[in-house]
This record gives sequence, C-alpha cells and structure tokens, in this order.
Amino acid sequence: MISLLITGTDTGVGKTWVGRALSHALVAAGRRVVAVKPVETGCDGAGSHLEDGALLAAATGQAEPRAALFRFREPVAPALAAEREGEPIDLDALVLEIDGLSDGAEVLLVEGAGGLLSPITWEWTIVDLARSLGASALVVGMDRLGTINHTQLTLSALELAGLNLAGVVLTPPETPDASTGTNAAAIARLTGLDEVLSLPRATDPSAALAEIAPVVGWLSREPR
Repeated sequence: MISLLITGTDTGVGKTWVGRALSHALVAAGRRVVAVKPVETGCDGAGSHLEDGALLAAATGQAEPRAALFRFREPVAPALAAEREGEPIDLDALVLEIDGLSDGAEVLLVEGAGGLLSPITWEWTIVDLARSLGASALVVGMDRLGTINHTQLTLSALELAGLNLAGVVLTPPETPDASTGTNAAAIARLTGLDEVLSLPRATDPSAALAEIAPVVGWLSREPR
C-alpha cells in the first residue's frame, strides 16, 4: 500500500483541494483509495459536508471515515484544541485506527492539520504520525511571495525527520502577485527536485485529472 501524507507550508494553502483532486484521479485510474483527516479544528458541532474530512471522503466515495477522526470547535492547533475540550489524542491509538480504516486500500492519503510541525499533542507532531504510518510526504504550498522560503524550510524539516518526499505542489492564490508562476521553477532550481508542480486555477477538483496526473506518477516512483 502507498501511504502519503499531504502536508502544507502553512494553513490555508490548498491541502484539501489537492487531496480531493488526487483522490478523484486515483479513483478514476481504478485505485482503491482511503483519505483520512486525522484531526480537524474549527469544526461546527453538528458537522458539515464542507469540512475537510467530509470533502476528502466524498472525493474517494469511501464508506468510512466520513469526517475527521477528531473534530474540535476552536480554530487553533490540534494539541491546544484537544486540551481545551478535554479530549486528549493518543497517537498510538490514532495510528491503529488509521491502519484499520485503510485495510485493503491501495493508497492511503492522510491530510495533516496546518503545517508539518503542527502539534497533534504536546509531545507529537504530524511528522511523528507520518513516520508511524510509513508515509511519504507531498508538500503543498501557495504560489505566492514567500513560498520559496516556506517550502525550503518544510523540505529541510522532512529531511531532518527522515521522511521520504513525494514532491511539491503549488496552488494558485486568489490574487496573484509578481512571483506567481515563477515559484515552482525557482524551487526546482534551488533544490534540484524534478517533482515540483504548479497548478492552474480551478474550482472543481474532480475536473483536474489532467492537471494532477503528474502527482499520480510520482507515487509510483522510488522514494527520495
């Protein structure tokens, strides 16, 4: 089974959109995919089909999970949200739950909360979850000023943690700036990576099969 962590250079950079587009492409290719959002904050108490976990589940068509495994109301880091709501997260139990949910899948997609070092608990981060799942990482950033620095910092953290890198995907900002359209080439030049993709602006991830196709190809390559 291929296990992939979809992480970001920051919050709000398009991780869920990329995860949905990738899910649609993999399902269209006949792959059995399970997409999991382990922890989501800023959730409504009643739940919503617009939450990240629910959107990912809809993209794969999976029976479960249909939402994030842990849902918290406050839009803060998972460790703080869990503490404030008195619902501690046990990393070992979380890993076992994800393993069970992905049983029989060909591809497991796990979307992190915020950036790579976002704390799940006060002792463990998204890095530790990915390592426990044996996942490679797909780094998502926004194609705007600042992303070169943020992406290189994230790649450095991945290397330090010993996690394999699948590639880098840049999503288009709502309002482009002078750097938009140049950052992917700059990141590739600075890092020596071939697996850097800049996506065009689109609203429907299910219609982006051709655009996300390079990422599907990255998943079958030897990890780096």
